[in-house]
Amino acid sequence: MSARNILSEWTMQPGTGKAIELLAGQILRIEQVEGLQCVDFNCFNLHDYKEFMHCGRTRTVHGFNPSKGTFMWSAPPRERAMLYILEDTVGRNDVLFPRCSAYVYESAYGFDAHTNCHDIQAEAQREYGLTPDDVHDSFNLFMCTEVTLDGRATITRQASKPGDHVDLLALVDVLAIPNVCGADVMRTSNFGLKPIKLTVFEATAADLNGVPKTPILRSQRTPKDFRQPMIKADRALVRDPSYVAAFVNVPLVVEEVSVVLDDGEAAMLDALRLPVYGTDDGSALRDVLFTWWEQRFLGAAEAGAPAISAPAPHPGNG
Repeated sequence: MSARNILSEWTMQPGTGKAIELLAGQILRIEQVEGLQCVDFNCFNLHDYKEFMHCGRTRTVHGFNPSKGTFMWSAPPRERAMLYILEDTVGRNDVLFPRCSAYVYESAYGFDAHTNCHDIQAEAQREYGLTPDDVHDSFNLFMCTEVTLDGRATITRQASKPGDHVDLLALVDVLAIPNVCGADVMRTSNFGLKPIKLTVFEATAADLNGVPKTPILRSQRTPKDFRQPMIKADRALVRDPSYVAAFVNVPLVVEEVSVVLDDGEAAMLDALRLPVYGTDDGSALRDVLFTWWEQRFLGAAEAGAPAISAPAPHPGNG
């Protein structure tokens, strides 16, 4: 593989973050200097800040701990892959927990002044005219989290070492904002604060060829498709007296379909019937049909994940 050209380098000290214009085809490496340091990460479309990385959508597609070979997605209605995780030497990241904030440290620890991810992000983003309200839920790199059997999310200690890194490939022009997580009184960074190295590379042809294809669908909408494309300039919410509801796909079309079952099929339906449906044969059969459909055809899309195609084999990869 040919060497990547380094475009820029920085070292982030504890308490700081960095807003970086990362153009499509460039790679941001977020690298441990001393090890054991969590990094929070925000990301916006460089040309339209209303499109941003959405942890909820990413979590739905790739699970709680996105790692190498997965994408970071934007929120509906854009819903497109903004970044691709090209490399991840640790494989422990998190999209469950929100960023830490001044409120967390004051309410839980009694600190009325403490470094925190929200304030760091807000200051780094201010360089590009964004406000503290624009900071969004973070992609938490190197953060080890688990979900207990009773449904609680927990943080565990991490084991990242110097040189461990995550490489994020920009698929569109973005403003990428990593910051050194301020949680020195939590397990997040093993109760410490340490610097982080940032490097921007130009992606090679091999890097780009290794990215799986994601679908481009009619339902992925941009401001040109919006009935209200203008961003509000004022903060108060006031009803538009001229508003007339125009919901998409309304009125819904419902068509009754008659299904005749023979005795054997009826017996099979009774065997598969869930108690919640009682004697409602139509609802019971509908559940059986769509459960089979999910398992047979949808796979990961059962949770709303798009169909992602594997990249074509690269010459020389065997």
